[in-house]
Amino acid sequence: MERSIEVNLDDGKLLSSIGRALSSEVRIEILKLLKEKTLNINEIAEKLSIPASSAAAHVKALEEAGLLHTHLQPAVRGSMKVCSVATEQLVISMQTNMTYEWKTEIISMPIGHFVDYKVEPTCGIVSEKTRIGEEDEPRCFFEPDRVDAQLIWFGKGYLEYRFPNHFLANVKEKELEISMELCSEDHEYNMDYPSDITVWINGIEVATWTCPSDFGGRRGKWNPDWWPDKNTQYGLLKTWKLTEDGSYLDKEKVSNQTIKDYHLFSEPYITVRVGIAEDAVHIGGINLFGECFGDYHQNIVMKISYES
Repeated sequence: MERSIEVNLDDGKLLSSIGRALSSEVRIEILKLLKEKTLNINEIAEKLSIPASSAAAHVKALEEAGLLHTHLQPAVRGSMKVCSVATEQLVISMQTNMTYEWKTEIISMPIGHFVDYKVEPTCGIVSEKTRIGEEDEPRCFFEPDRVDAQLIWFGKGYLEYRFPNHFLANVKEKELEISMELCSEDHEYNMDYPSDITVWINGIEVATWTCPSDFGGRRGKWNPDWWPDKNTQYGLLKTWKLTEDGSYLDKEKVSNQTIKDYHLFSEPYITVRVGIAEDAVHIGGINLFGECFGDYHQNIVMKISYES
């Protein structure tokens, strides 16, 4: 066991992971249990009266944050994962080596908060607990309960969101980054089903990503227990970024369009559209995941950095 884990503000990815891991009271209870002795997944589930699948997901989040260790141990049937605390102390320093003075706004947009859409079947919406409206009926996409959506799918079309931009008055925009978990959409999961998924910001195409699959075959880490195994299970986390030197898809530069070209303060909001272009080569639909479905515990996230 490490005596101490020390991080500062430059350790953004690790800090984010630790923050997510400690945002759940259940995970804090798991750490308390493991301070007393090592336990396997089933023992943790039994002590906290939660499903073993939920216990496994919580353990995975804590392990990714470096807060606990796991190892496989022989069992009566196969093997079992045994868990133990990884450190005695966590120290978060407010120090940073960054010399620039950028400010960053982070906006988490629930996937059900779209303001416009045009979709074609197959299509549907589910919350964490149940289906919303009728499946394969586009008219149901304006059901009031859509705001509770945790998974949305459609075969063609788009969803459109509006993000606030009031903080961009009298500042210099430096970077905009938008990330979301996505995959293609077939009737059920299909590992060979490409789809050209495009993101537009303020009506300008940023980049198109060809997703290879409607992913399944294993359960998404955050999927509720009632969701059928035969359906879509998870996506990939993709990032579209605007900077002063061009536009990027993940870390690959895709065009010379700079952040200024998107006119982020020209309207009372920033429009983000995700969909399938009408002239797409692979029209394979979209599954869009919320924080309670798929592999990533997040909504659509926009980060905007600027100088005052």
